[in-house]
Amino acid sequence: MPAPSSDTSQAAQPARNSAVRWFGRMQLLRLLGKSERSMAWRVADPRSGQELMLVLPRVQPPDAGAMERWQQAVRHGAKLNHPQLAAVVDIGVQDGWPYVAYDPRDGATIAERLSTRGLPALEAAGWATQMLQGVAYAHEAGVSHHDLQPFLVLVNDSGQLRVAGLSVACEMAHGTAETRHAGTTTEPSALRSQRAAAERDVLSAGVLMHALLTGQPALEESDTGAVITRLPPIGREILRLPYTTAQPVPEPLRAIVNRATDRQERQRYRNARTLLRALEGWQRTESGAGGGPLALLGDKLRAAGVLPSSPGASARAARLAMMERERTNELAEVVLEDLALSFDLLRLVNTAQVRGSQISGNGPVLTVRRAIAMLGLEGVRRAALALRPWPGPLDEAGAAELQRLVDRCRRAGRTALLLRPPGYDAEVVFLVTLMQNLGRLVVAYHFPDEATQIRRLMQPAPAAKEGEPEEPGMEESNAAFAVLGADIESIGAAVARHWGLDETVLGLIRRLPQGTPVRNADSDDDLLRTLASCANEAVDALSLPAPRVAGALHRVVVRYGRTLEFGLRELQAALQGQTTGPVGSAPTAPAPLDA
Repeated sequence: MPAPSSDTSQAAQPARNSAVRWFGRMQLLRLLGKSERSMAWRVADPRSGQELMLVLPRVQPPDAGAMERWQQAVRHGAKLNHPQLAAVVDIGVQDGWPYVAYDPRDGATIAERLSTRGLPALEAAGWATQMLQGVAYAHEAGVSHHDLQPFLVLVNDSGQLRVAGLSVACEMAHGTAETRHAGTTTEPSALRSQRAAAERDVLSAGVLMHALLTGQPALEESDTGAVITRLPPIGREILRLPYTTAQPVPEPLRAIVNRATDRQERQRYRNARTLLRALEGWQRTESGAGGGPLALLGDKLRAAGVLPSSPGASARAARLAMMERERTNELAEVVLEDLALSFDLLRLVNTAQVRGSQISGNGPVLTVRRAIAMLGLEGVRRAALALRPWPGPLDEAGAAELQRLVDRCRRAGRTALLLRPPGYDAEVVFLVTLMQNLGRLVVAYHFPDEATQIRRLMQPAPAAKEGEPEEPGMEESNAAFAVLGADIESIGAAVARHWGLDETVLGLIRRLPQGTPVRNADSDDDLLRTLASCANEAVDALSLPAPRVAGALHRVVVRYGRTLEFGLRELQAALQGQTTGPVGSAPTAPAPLDA
């Protein structure tokens, strides 16, 4: 902490009251906060006649070289111009103490504004979003904060936020435990240090979000840096939002904040922009005027469609051109080879305009055959030509992943066909099973990077030591919340609702929750939903590591076998595209759908 100045250049000024503390020409009014790395003061500047916010490192640079590095880093940060970064009005040195002065305007620090009840969820997310916008902008310019603290974030009465103190603690970062930990990589030294500092900023932002929502310092530490040293990989403590808080915390926001401080380093956000996107996604879905989860897609659906036409579209178009109008069943076989075309026909015939004029009172259309009968051959051809060709805007890796997902969805559809009881329409069973994956397909197409993150978060990690259990991954819903700010199934339901499908169908295309028991189906709709959920869970089980597949399939049989009347042998046969035993009443070769 800098001592009061005794600079002889001040001798000509009037005698100062001994109770007043000075730092050079500036009067120290009050300490705003201090951490291990930095401190901030409210000061009065007689030269300008205004109050300033003064930010200093806690330790003086040890030599001229360190002082020069500090000044270069701080000047670099001072050049950045962003609404969420506080503007620098002065950079200087007084009695060997370097400092940066900011105009606080009408802002108070988060530490001063935050009550012990915390903030309502949307307000807390709004503050965090602004903070991350400034931090992400700085990171992309190669500047890190190094000590993001509640006393270095200013908020005015209208909720506008600005971050102060960029790079002030940069010299304090050298040789710290987290930098040494990051130094185990093979990256060049400068890049390694920059990455470590940026990751520390993001972790600090997570700690601050925890405090915003709870109204209490995380781990009872007001210094975010002290909290970080108690979390893995440096410490061993766990920081998660409590389930009882003065202000309710919605599950998506809880998943975002908990991921930001997750005890597994691999699960945390890797950069500020990723965390920012998750928060913004949740805010858009939560906003009353934002359209719910559909708001995440924005103009993407209009620009690129729900899905791109599957590979081989030109050959299918040629076949459609040669077909006659009355051969509806054969035309349906061709259409069902393409998920995008199948879904688009359902969208077209379930819009309010078409339903109101042609099928009023008859309920939603759930078969391609009926859609074709309503639209006619020319309507089908127009729909096929309007689709984006494969793979749309996806790159090679994204296209390969989408194709793998499409193949899994089709396998689930075929499995459901082979497990279905007698009397259930093959197309309805197949399409309901596919549509339970609508959200996953849409996310894989429109958010390929986020889909990769979600898959990564769901993967278990190897045990830290031999003999210990592996580290579990996240459940899909929490992983989606943490990446997109919305549940994948909710995104799929929002798209289906946008098509005009009613609440009955929306219920069908939601999988049965994993944590609830499966009861006997009371209606055809219940059985369809149960059958589709079973087939999708069985196919998901096949994607697990080999040692876990058998156990997962056994759990599917225990969960669904009594209701749908099948055993392990029948399930395995259905997954292989065969029928046996009591399921033999289902078609042995569902050729029209087995593309």
